Amino acid sequence: MVGLTEMTNWAIDLIDVRKTYGQTIHALRGVNLQVGRGEVFGLLGPNGAGKSTLVKIMMTVVRPTHLLGTILGRPVGHRGKLARTGYLPENHRFPGYLTGAKLLDFYAALAKVPRRERKRRAKRLLEQVGMSQWADTRIDKYSKGMLQRLGIAQALMNDPELIVLDEPTDGLDPVGRREVRNLLLDLKRQGKTVFLNSHLLSELEMVCDRVAILVDGLVARQGTLRELTEHTIDYRITFSGDVTPVKGRLDALGASLDGQVITLAGHHLDKVNAAIDALRAKGLLIESVEQRRFSLEDVLVEAMGESAPSATGAARPIPR
Repeated sequence: MVGLTEMTNWAIDLIDVRKTYGQTIHALRGVNLQVGRGEVFGLLGPNGAGKSTLVKIMMTVVRPTHLLGTILGRPVGHRGKLARTGYLPENHRFPGYLTGAKLLDFYAALAKVPRRERKRRAKRLLEQVGMSQWADTRIDKYSKGMLQRLGIAQALMNDPELIVLDEPTDGLDPVGRREVRNLLLDLKRQGKTVFLNSHLLSELEMVCDRVAILVDGLVARQGTLRELTEHTIDYRITFSGDVTPVKGRLDALGASLDGQVITLAGHHLDKVNAAIDALRAKGLLIESVEQRRFSLEDVLVEAMGESAPSATGAARPIPR
């Protein structure tokens, strides 16, 4: 592993991350990824894309084949910066004989949090994740959703600068997912950086400032949700009446016609207004005008359907 020692404005700055198992399995093939300080960042991709492998490399659980990069301004694996990072692994396991409160105390003690502060912090975090009434219940009595809530509280016991959460809403019901979203937004307001690996795209859309899409061990897309969907905007005009008299005008504007719906791709509001004017001039009734853009799921499917990025691992430029 090679580390970069200079300070950086990025909370996470990974360059050319590679991981090969044996001689043939290339889990990561040159990942470049940057996460700004104080933002909520989402990592998404299909199963087998290498998401959890990347997270484990960041947390030094898995040794990379090659890596340049920093976390919180120091080389990946720096002990002082690991101590300032909270981590919730995927499919975590806790000792069933401990209570929720004792587990949080145990993890905070490992992070060298003072005893008095451990108790105060555990009480507050259990309340934040809706587990106060289960604080003194053995963990082997917890449901999957309760274990997930406890895991999130565990990741926050050392008051971290960076929180890395691998599938944090797995097993939670809709109310639980909303509570976790609110917690993540509160952490952002506190200036903390949150890195999320999740397959629940709707959750990422609601909380993330930026996302990266990992496909076949490479970053296929990276940017804000607006940047990733900017090229997919279109306008749909629904109307009623005989469109034949204005068909030529609509063709000249580059509009497509499907029954009583006209579609104009791109940001050309002048063309939208021209189409509406043409319809009204012939007495057609405008029923609705709707702007549409891809969802995060659409962008992911699009990225999966395209050829892989270059071997350098640079994020694919966003089409315009």
